[in-house]
Amino acid sequence: MFIVNVEAAIHREGKWFVIERSKKEEHAGGLLSLVGGTVDNEGDAQTILEKTLIREVYEEVGVRVKENMKLVSNTSFSIADGREVLNIVFLCELDQGEPFVKSPDEVEGVHWLSTDEIHHHPNAPVWLKESIRYAEELLDNSKHNTK
Repeated sequence: MFIVNVEAAIHREGKWFVIERSKKEEHAGGLLSLVGGTVDNEGDAQTILEKTLIREVYEEVGVRVKENMKLVSNTSFSIADGREVLNIVFLCELDQGEPFVKSPDEVEGVHWLSTDEIHHHPNAPVWLKESIRYAEELLDNSKHNTK
């Protein structure tokens, strides 16, 4: 059985929104990450991934993202205790608000960083770099398809 986790790749003016995970976090504490969280069991539900992501982004950094999201990637990995995680990244657009540390137990800092800054940041894990690369490809393809 997987833990299902969703993350938001948010891009604005050439920069990506990333958080610094709280050092209290069991998995990847202190590292840079996309904002998001785990999907709760809500019984029969439509668009549960998107609703979870909207909720998690608001709970952690106090902003709303638009409902129209595009799938970036889905990967799986094991955490230290052996549980398996299914991680799903969506390309999201800010709807309202400016991100701030709303949940200090989960988020230690908020940053707008360029792709290059993320790729050279000492606290950027390989999975964040990969997610940003895939999100950037999707963003570039979307721009070319609208011209």
